[in-house]
Amino acid sequence: MGKLLAAALALLIGLLMTRLFKLLKLHLPDVTAFLIAGLLVGPHCLGRLGIEGVGFSSTAEVESMSVITNTALGFIAFSIGNEFLLSQLKTIGKQAIVVGIFQALAATLLVDVLLVALHFLIPDKLSIEAAITLGAIASATAPAATLMVVRQYKAKGKLTDILLAVVALDDAVGLAVFSVSFGIATSMVTGQTDLIGILVEPLIEIVASLALGAFLGWVLTMLERTFFSNSNRLSLTIAFVVLTVALSMLSFEIGRVRISFSTLLVCMMLGTVFCNICPLAQDIMERANKWTAPLFALFFVLSGAELELSVLSSGAVILIGIVYILTRSAGKYVGSYLSCAATKCDPTVKKYLGITLLPQAGVALGMCVTAAKLGTSDGVLIKNIILFSVLIYELVGPLLTKWALTKAGDIKPSGENVQERRTRKYQEALGQNTISEAGRKQAQRNIERRKKQAAKEN
Repeated sequence: MGKLLAAALALLIGLLMTRLFKLLKLHLPDVTAFLIAGLLVGPHCLGRLGIEGVGFSSTAEVESMSVITNTALGFIAFSIGNEFLLSQLKTIGKQAIVVGIFQALAATLLVDVLLVALHFLIPDKLSIEAAITLGAIASATAPAATLMVVRQYKAKGKLTDILLAVVALDDAVGLAVFSVSFGIATSMVTGQTDLIGILVEPLIEIVASLALGAFLGWVLTMLERTFFSNSNRLSLTIAFVVLTVALSMLSFEIGRVRISFSTLLVCMMLGTVFCNICPLAQDIMERANKWTAPLFALFFVLSGAELELSVLSSGAVILIGIVYILTRSAGKYVGSYLSCAATKCDPTVKKYLGITLLPQAGVALGMCVTAAKLGTSDGVLIKNIILFSVLIYELVGPLLTKWALTKAGDIKPSGENVQERRTRKYQEALGQNTISEAGRKQAQRNIERRKKQAAKEN
């Protein structure tokens, strides 16, 4: 009962925090409110009370809720995959691929150079192996916060289109970059080079993940044809995403080669295939998005509860963490700017895309688990630096993403959104002759009232 009570309380506090932000007119994304609520219910605040069900008393207790976070990540990846319509990829596909690869490599290269230079200043605190590994982790971008901001503000436009595609590709690029860099770091420690671990296994993981996701997407589409009820189709889709998350956690060995899957890549491919070959995909996704709203909220609250404030007590971690954050941010921005210029992206995309690629969370923390193999001291240092960067990125990243999307014109003032939705509904009703004269006048009054209300909120 304790875990269930703690989860319910965490979700409730997260939702109340969003209302508090609105009352205070802070104009912050809901993601930020959920993360701050997570800090409140985490081990460093309410968890210290030691009362069962009132907060999480330890990080291990938060991690015990991993079934929720893994499922939420699966749905997040599935939703992003639904953005890869073939008609859209014909327009932005080449640009997204070039930008997705180049910005990740730029971040890795810049972090590598600066941290290796820092190693020569504080060799007793930061090893070259740890610096190279941190550079590889810098390539990863968290898709969850980005998707939540896009959904909350109903962002639409050129920046949003390429952003979702780049974030989706970033996972595959990050896996490849990390595997190669970590393989080099391991070789420096052990004096032995494992080409299978450096080159073969990462490639197999990417290809196997895409193949599994594509196959499951085809199976889901075939099964959808056997159901005629919208509620049953929705239930089938939800069950299938959960099944996909479970299957993606499988791993096994064939000889010396370890076969594993990336949950994000598998679920993204599931969504991509499903949205392109199932005629009912968009309707089902709209229904699924409403169902997953509380799941995503709880995911970010739990993510906030996992943030480690204790890392702030180490001066070395803060120094290296600041260098890591600044250089990674510069690499993401410069890399996306230059690659957007090379592929002739829209000027607003070139100017603001890099700012939206800063959030970092789950994928980076997963890489830290592998990085622990470097040794106790390097593994702990890498984990603490990434925890510090995640703390900063997760709290600041969503706000910067909202700002960039607003400046690019993809997020419109709430008054305009309300007017567009109301006007569209009014025009549909008018076209079907289902609205009376009194109804027309009332609809117009509602539009004006909501516009004034939205203007006050802004």
